Amino acid sequence: MASGGERRGVVAYFYDADVANFHYGAGHPMKPHRLALTHNLLLNYGVYRKMEVYRPYRATIEDMSTFHLPEYVNFLKNIRPEKHRDRETQYQLTRFLSGDCPVFDGIFDFCSIYTGASLQAAVKLNHKNCDIAINWSGGLHHAKKFEASGFCYVNDIVISILELLKHHPRVLYIDIDIHHGDGVEEAFYTTDRVMTVSFHKYGDGFFPETGSMYEIGVGAGKYTSINVPLKDWIDDEAYLALFKPIIKKVMEVYQPSAVVLQCGADSLGCDRLGRFSLSIQGHGEAVNYVKSFNLPTIVLGGGGYNIKNVARCWTHETGVLVGEDLPAELPFNNEYYQYFGPDYMLYPDISTKDKKNENSKEYALAIRQHVDETLRRLQGAPSVQMQEVCVKKYTCSWHNHVPTDQSVTLRSAYPFDSYIQYSLSRLQLVNNNCVIDRQTSLLCQFMFSRQSSVFNRVVDRQLEQCFLHGSHVPHYVELNAVRFPPIS
Repeated sequence: MASGGERRGVVAYFYDADVANFHYGAGHPMKPHRLALTHNLLLNYGVYRKMEVYRPYRATIEDMSTFHLPEYVNFLKNIRPEKHRDRETQYQLTRFLSGDCPVFDGIFDFCSIYTGASLQAAVKLNHKNCDIAINWSGGLHHAKKFEASGFCYVNDIVISILELLKHHPRVLYIDIDIHHGDGVEEAFYTTDRVMTVSFHKYGDGFFPETGSMYEIGVGAGKYTSINVPLKDWIDDEAYLALFKPIIKKVMEVYQPSAVVLQCGADSLGCDRLGRFSLSIQGHGEAVNYVKSFNLPTIVLGGGGYNIKNVARCWTHETGVLVGEDLPAELPFNNEYYQYFGPDYMLYPDISTKDKKNENSKEYALAIRQHVDETLRRLQGAPSVQMQEVCVKKYTCSWHNHVPTDQSVTLRSAYPFDSYIQYSLSRLQLVNNNCVIDRQTSLLCQFMFSRQSSVFNRVVDRQLEQCFLHGSHVPHYVELNAVRFPPIS
C-alpha cells in the first residue's frame, strides 16, 4: 500500500441489514435501528459509490474466545429471554450480565454480526485491501472478558485490535464516546503494544466511573493509557483544542502503525444520556483530524441515544472519510425521511446554549500538562518483544478462608511480576495480624474487578469487606487480559 500522498485512499464499509432488526427491549436507550437510518442516508446521498461495500463475516464462538472466556461466550450463545429459569441459569445471569444488559431474542447473532464486521475490517487492513474500514455497528467498548456491561456484550474492539497485532507492532486506540472506554483500556492495561486514548466525561458518578487522568497503565503498559476526563457541556472549540494537540503528541511519541477510532455519538449535544455539547461538524472534525495522519484505520460506532442525530453524525463522518462534502438538506427519497423532521437537515442546531461549558481554560491546561508529562515518561515508541503465552500456577493462602493447598491457574500474555507489584501497591490490607500474600492479592483483585465492573478502581473497599466478613471467594480466576498473536 502506498504511503503519504500516494495512498489510494480505499474505504471499505461493512453493513449487514439484519443488525438493525434486534431490539434490547421496551424503554431501553440502545436502539440498533439507528444503523438502518444511517445506512439509508448513505445510500440516498450516494456515498456508497465511493466505498467498497461488504456484507460482513459473522464471528464464531472461536473468534469471540480470542478475548472472552469461552464459558461466557457459550452463555451468550444459549441464553434465551424466558421468564422461568433454573438455578444454574439464574446464577449465570447474575455472574455474566450487569443490570443494563438485558437478555433479548437473537443476542448471540447480534454480537456475531457486529463483531464479525470489526474482525473482517482488521483482516482487510492487515492484507492492505483498504486504507480505512468502517463498521458503524461496532465499537461496543464496555464489554469485559467475562461480563457484559454498559449495553455491550462482546468487545469487538479488543478482538479487532488482536487481529491487527498479528501484523502491526503498535496499535493506537482513540475513543470519543462520552463514556470512558474502560473495557478496551482494561484489556491492554499492562502492555505497550496498544495505547488507549479516551476523551470522556468523568465525575459525578457518571458511568462507568473510571477514566481518571491518573490511570496510566501498569507494568510494561505504564504510560500507555491516556485519559482525558472532561466536565459537562464542553463545546467544539474547547474539545478540539484538547483533542488535536493531544493526538498529535501521541502520534509523535508512540508512532503507531494502525489506528482504531471509536466514534460514539453520545458526545453530541442533545443526547439522551450525554452531557456534552458537540455539534455534528465538531465531532466529525475529530474524525477528520485522525484521518489526516494517513494511517490504516478502523472506524467504529459506539454509543448514541438520539437515533436521528446518531444517523446524521455517522453519515457526515462517512462523507469525511471518503472526502465528500454532503448537502445540508437530507435526500427527500430517504425511506426514513419523516424521522428527521421538522428541519430535515443533516446539520441541525444541537448545541446546548443554555448550558455553560464547565471546563475552564485552567482545567484544560492541567490536563494537557499531565498528558505531556505522561508521554514524556514513555521515552519514545516502545519496541516489540514477543513472548510465548505461558500458564503458571500459584498456590494461595486464604488465611483460613481457603485451604493452603488450593491452587489457582492464572493465564496472561503479560509478565506476572508487574501485576503482582501493582496489586500490592493498591492492596495494603491487614486482617488481624495476617498480611495478604502476593498471590492472594492478585486473585482478589481480579475477582472483584469482574464483580464490580471496574478495573482496579474500587477494589480496596470490597476486599476489606470480604476479609472482615469471610465472604466466599472463587478458587479459579482468569485474568481479564488478552493473549497476543505473533507478528507475521
